[in-house]
Amino acid sequence: MSALTARVRGRSIITRLAVRDRAWERRMQRGLEEVETRLQECVREADDPRLSEVVGHLIAAGGKRLRPLLTLLGAEFGAPRAVGVVEAAVVAELIHTASLHHDDVMDEALIRHGVTSVNARWGNTVAVRSGNWLLAKAAQLSAGLTTEAVPIQAEASERLVQGQLRELVGPALPEDRLPHYFDVIADKSASLLSLSLRLGAAQAGAPASVGEALAEYGEHLGVAFQISDDLIDIASPSADLGKEQGKDLAVGVAGLPVLLVLDGAWPGDDELRGLLSDPGGLRGERHLRALALLQRSPAMERAGRIMDERLAGARSALAALPPGPPRRALDALCDFVATRTA
Repeated sequence: MSALTARVRGRSIITRLAVRDRAWERRMQRGLEEVETRLQECVREADDPRLSEVVGHLIAAGGKRLRPLLTLLGAEFGAPRAVGVVEAAVVAELIHTASLHHDDVMDEALIRHGVTSVNARWGNTVAVRSGNWLLAKAAQLSAGLTTEAVPIQAEASERLVQGQLRELVGPALPEDRLPHYFDVIADKSASLLSLSLRLGAAQAGAPASVGEALAEYGEHLGVAFQISDDLIDIASPSADLGKEQGKDLAVGVAGLPVLLVLDGAWPGDDELRGLLSDPGGLRGERHLRALALLQRSPAMERAGRIMDERLAGARSALAALPPGPPRRALDALCDFVATRTA
């Protein structure tokens, strides 16, 4: 991957934050480019070039690099150029990429980041094992960071796997569906955003109070981010998503709008509830019909309001942080999550 590709990718988020501090933006951009270079180096450190191809497949495909950006932002509240900050950002992205390998197996996904998913190209076993390699690599790198990094990384990895297992096992009772959903996304999504911020702050020597505020912000932002994913999966076309539209719906992964419909809040959703409750699943015309009904359902608006409530919680956590470009950037990230379409 060229430096130009890395630079363009990083700017896609940084410029949208509209912090209006050119020196700060350039520093963040350099940091993201260093992260990109180090990610490629990690891929090449695999013992076998065939393994390098597999573990580097999604990394090369790109993405928003939100987690490395959050790590760099966390470091801004301490010594942002401290040794190991870039490595901490790499750890966050490796764990995230590992989770994508595993999630795509669980979801039977064919596309990720606009390319063929690892499981679709090499099979489920290779996808799972390569995801495990990425987790192991992240653990190896975190061992070289500050003493706080290992427990932070270990806790996040535990929560990630716990969330994946919870999703597979499912809720104990139908009435537990919504609480179960929020438990799953807290472990699978929010934990990684919180990890990213905490790693950056710890590596940069930021005060403990800053780390606590960033962790709270990350938990709220992560839940909101997953809800926005649920909405986008239903509302955005495949060309914008970089994956199949309504894929979660097709494989039976219930996002928040689906759960709200199943909760029975709106009488007009009777047909949709019937489709979603069919044990035979949704394929072909039934999938398209359910997708069309969901797009018009009041559940979409209600899910959006819940997302906004979590974003308000994230913004509230920022009050404990000192003012300046990093805090403005974190506030702007809430707007980014609220308005993103892919």
